[in-house]
Amino acid sequence: MGWEDVREEVLRRIRGRVWAPGVVIPGEEALAVEFGVARATVNRALRDLAEAGLLERRRKAGTRVALLPVRKATLEISIIRQEVEARGEVYAHRILESRMEGIPLAAALRMGVPAGVPMLFLETLHLAGGRPFAHEVRWLNLAVLPGGVVPDFAAVSANEWLVQNVAYATGDIAFSAEAATRAEAAALGIAAGDPVFVTERVTWTAEAPITFVRLLHGPGYRLRTVV
Repeated sequence: MGWEDVREEVLRRIRGRVWAPGVVIPGEEALAVEFGVARATVNRALRDLAEAGLLERRRKAGTRVALLPVRKATLEISIIRQEVEARGEVYAHRILESRMEGIPLAAALRMGVPAGVPMLFLETLHLAGGRPFAHEVRWLNLAVLPGGVVPDFAAVSANEWLVQNVAYATGDIAFSAEAATRAEAAALGIAAGDPVFVTERVTWTAEAPITFVRLLHGPGYRLRTVV
């Protein structure tokens, strides 16, 4: 049974009112046992239905059938390498900083953990055709990595590796326009105070935070999605 089969069965139960609007459905582990599949397979199916507006997923509160199903915009976590290559440019990335450090209060509040908890801090510059494309600052909870093994993020970016290897249950994302600080401007090759497009994103598994990332793009960047 693939994730599409799980999705169809969950959809059948929603449409047949086996699970009525507002009802919290069984957790991923229980559904994985019932359907005889991996938990990641269930996660993928439920995420697809949540993106369609049929389920509402809340960290620590479980997954419930939406009271008023709505059509939602689909916003995938993009792999920056693919985004650059789709523009016909050569992708590369550089690790500017990598260290274990106690997470500061502002990032800790976003991730829902106590300030000072040791996390991996990564600062990465993504390049398109040798020019700065995006500046990324990330706090990563190593406890969620499969097998506890930290990959070589100089070989493959944390953005790409996490999208491909760590399934998230839910997330929070915010967009804003800000003025680049002196350090951010130096990384992106622009002037301090120039406008930047800021994406701040937190993702969680069902039990723990995965990562908090702050991603900056310089003037001229466009974000596309579908509805």
